[in-house]
Amino acid sequence: MFKNILLPTDGSKLSSKAVKLGIDFAKNTKARVTAMHVVPEFALMVDDGLTMLSPALKKRFEDEGRARAQNMLNDIAKQARARGVRCTTLCAASDLPYQQIISVARKKKCDLIMMASHGRRGLSSLLLGSETAKVLLHSKVPVLIVR
Repeated sequence: MFKNILLPTDGSKLSSKAVKLGIDFAKNTKARVTAMHVVPEFALMVDDGLTMLSPALKKRFEDEGRARAQNMLNDIAKQARARGVRCTTLCAASDLPYQQIISVARKKKCDLIMMASHGRRGLSSLLLGSETAKVLLHSKVPVLIVR
């Protein structure tokens, strides 16, 4: 039924649980998985003065974010291989993760998105809204939510 399952992760405990269940689900349905993580884009906060942006600082921020993401994705690929599930990984940069998730699902021809019910906690979750809710609202690809 399913051939390619997208497993977006933010690295939280609940997200890791969703990834594990997604890999098990893929094994049972003989599907492959595409694991992805969205890193935030570099944003410069400026106060009442002129701030010079160092290209080295921007590069360091991007490199460190991608390195953390790649470590996380490598771990997911290792888990999938151990269960006999084919896995590809993808890291994208965006301040709108839900848009990247939907875009990747479309581009990679995923027929299911399986993700955690929430990642952030506290006030930031209330103010920013749930990325999962946004994916549910805007995705044409079916979404399976792990609580």
